[in-house]
Formats: sequence, C-alpha cells, structure tokens
Amino acid sequence: MFTWGLGSTRIAEKVLFLYRVFEKIIAMNIRALLVFTILSSAMSSHVHAATYDMPENPNDSIIIKYVDDMPLTRAEQDETLLDVARRFLLGQTEIVRLNPDVDRWLVKKGEIVRLSNRRILPDSPHNGITLNISEYRMYFYPPTKKGERPKQVMTYAHGVGRQDWKTPLGQTKIARKIMNPAWHPPESIRREHAANGDPLPLVVPPGPNNPLGSRALHLALPGEYRIHGTDIDKIHGIGMQITHGCVRMYPEDVEELYDMVDVGTPVYIVKQPIKVGWLNNVLYVEAHPDLEGEETTLDQRFAEALRLIEKANNQEVPDFDQKALNRALTNQAGEPIAIYERLPLMEDTTAEAINAEQSSEPVPSPSVPIAEEPAPAPVRKPSPSGYYRGGL
Repeated sequence: MFTWGLGSTRIAEKVLFLYRVFEKIIAMNIRALLVFTILSSAMSSHVHAATYDMPENPNDSIIIKYVDDMPLTRAEQDETLLDVARRFLLGQTEIVRLNPDVDRWLVKKGEIVRLSNRRILPDSPHNGITLNISEYRMYFYPPTKKGERPKQVMTYAHGVGRQDWKTPLGQTKIARKIMNPAWHPPESIRREHAANGDPLPLVVPPGPNNPLGSRALHLALPGEYRIHGTDIDKIHGIGMQITHGCVRMYPEDVEELYDMVDVGTPVYIVKQPIKVGWLNNVLYVEAHPDLEGEETTLDQRFAEALRLIEKANNQEVPDFDQKALNRALTNQAGEPIAIYERLPLMEDTTAEAINAEQSSEPVPSPSVPIAEEPAPAPVRKPSPSGYYRGGL
C-alpha cells in the first residue's frame, strides 16, 4: 500500500494549488475567447451609416463621431486598405488619403489604420440630402418638425460620375423609388461596353450583377440619374469616380437610406473640395483633392479658402495660421485642420447692471477725446441657402 509522508503531503498540496491555478487560467481564457468572439463578430458584421449629433451651437458646422479624436483599427490579418474601407463603410479615396504611409494593396497583420472622425458639414441647407461629389460623401438630415433644426446627420460614402460622365450639380429632389430595379442601359452605354468587348443586354434583371443594386432613388433630372446600390464587381469602387453620372452606394447603405427617404425629399448636389467651419470658437479648414480632369494650383486653392474664411468670419479675415492652412491645402487629406481661435463672447449683462455701471462712471470732459471700445469678436451667422449654385 502506498502511503503519503510529510514530503508527499506537501507535494500533493502544491499539485492541488497548481491545478486550481490552471483551472482559473482555463476559465479566464474561455472568458477571453468569448469576448474575442463577440468582438470579432461585431467587427465582421456590417457597420451602419455614421450618425453624428449636430453641434449644440447652431453657428458651428463641425461634427464629431468619436470623442478621442483619433479612431484607429488594427489589421487582424494581411489585407488591403480597400478591405478596411469596406468593413467601416468608408470610401476608397477617403481612407487612402488618411493613410498616406500605408500600402493600399498590403496592410500587414497588426498594422494600424486611421479612420475618419471629424467632418465639416457642406455649405448647403440642412435638410434633405446633400451630395458633395468632391469628397464622395452624402449627408442626410432626417426630417424634423417645422421650425426645428435637425438634431442629427447621417453620412454615407458614395461613388460619382467619371470624368467623361460627370454627375450634374444643382438642386433637385427624389422623384421615385424602386426596389430591386431592372437596368435598361442607354444606347450610349451599350456602345461603350461593346467597344470594350463587354456587350450588354437590352435589360439587366435584378440580382447581384445588376449595377443598380437592390435599391434605386430616381432624381428629378433629365437623363435617368439615380442614387443606387452597386453590383458585386464594383463594390470597392465606392468613394471614386466610377459611374456614368449616377451616385453609387454600398448595398447596406442604400437599403438603409431607401427606407428613410420619401419621394419629394430635396437633394442638393454640390462640389466643395474646400470647406470651412467653426467648432467651439475654433475655425477649421478641410481640403479634398481635385476630381479627375480638374487641376487647381495651390494659389487657386488658397484664394478659395480665403474667400470661405472671410465668409465664415462675417466678411473679415482673421489673423489665422497660414502654415496650417497651407498644410491642409497641400496634403488634402480630407480632415479638418484648425487655423484660428477667437475669444469667446462674454454673456450679455442685464440692463440693471449696465445702468448701475453707467451711473457710477464719471462724465468725461468734452475736451478729452473718448477712447472707442474695441468691437466684440464677430459671430458667424448661418447661411440661409448655402453657397451652392441653385439650378442646373
């Protein structure tokens, strides 16, 4: 018979201790595995449109998604920037400009990728849909009660017309909505495809290979312009000039928008590569690259930025940071850059306090000139209609 001595007892206690430690490690690993699985599931599931709260100050025009101001993601495997853009529903041009030092075609496992966070709202009415084709992005303001300003804005990446098939500018509206549309390619597009050895049928039925995707919002414009989804072959072209003039969206984005937008919703199509806006008494500028077939010089961009700065500052040009402005206009990364900070306005004093102060002040002698008080810092007034050019 085997018997335990004193040494054996100590060994048994150590074994039991190690077993319990091992048991706890296994339990912790299981919990960690469960958490990892949940996070992986959340990351692999589709991200819906970025919804931003509107600024509390109606004169401000910068929206923020993440409070930490520097959203990042880490690649869990070798992939491309296009894969990251697809996962977070960002446009290809947008994510490439934010990550100039990252290889577009090879994001190595563990590599950090920057995501978008702050945006300056386009200078257009804050109702309906605004399509700023310069940044390949849509801004949708959900309907509000009459007289109320919107509390939120939703943004979506989208593709726009190619250099030879430009998306038209101006104000229009949603004319009709079609679910699972068939595509009747115009003769001009059929000729183009035939010349490239890719003939098109007279009708492309609904399905994964239909360029219109599962939803189409027709615009009240001549020429069959639409906001629509995409086929599986061109899904990585969101955020680029890839269409024959239409606005192409990710499948889940167009389905979400389709359910929220009514026929008659106003649509403002603008081209604003440079945007300027306030947030908490700080003035920002945001610059995007030229569209294909367009080329502006740094001097031209500077002149346009100066015009917008003057407009945002009550027709006055403040003593802004010219180096920061030049950096924004040169890099054209599509992110807001701070260029000027003004002193906040003091709260209005009461009439009683003003009267008391006036009664206690001595009356100056007529022979002594009265020094003029400096004018208070200007307050930006919202543009009633935006600087978009109405009409087509």
